[in-house]
Amino acid sequence: MSWKSIYWDDVGEDDELPTQTREITRTTIVATAIATRDFTPVHHDHEAAQREGATDIFLNILSTGGFIGKYLTDWSGPEGELKKITIRLGATVFPGDILTSGGKIAKKYTDGDKHLVDVDFNFTVPMGPHAWGTATVALPTKG
Repeated sequence: MSWKSIYWDDVGEDDELPTQTREITRTTIVATAIATRDFTPVHHDHEAAQREGATDIFLNILSTGGFIGKYLTDWSGPEGELKKITIRLGATVFPGDILTSGGKIAKKYTDGDKHLVDVDFNFTVPMGPHAWGTATVALPTKG
């Protein structure tokens, strides 16, 4: 697989990022909880999740952050650099949900020698908005 870098010179404010979808399975939820060292039972034990009031196990916050970072760096390419991410959380992600990711460039600017964009991103599941916020990404230039 080859990766393509997005250049600051080639993007503009209000440009849409590509939409991505990801099926969230039980394995996804358990594996990402383990990968983030979150052994809280609600992320791997159905009965424990129900005792806590949830209908099933659910995705942890660190995994959401990882999916956001992956979405943004998949878009920017290997030369893009995440500088800042602000995340707000909403609807829970359960097994069987389709997580849909999207975004738009809200601002394009320079800061010293850095060429930056602020991206407004949003992640949704069938229940509604799951996570949204703004990320600052440094992009390479052609010059």
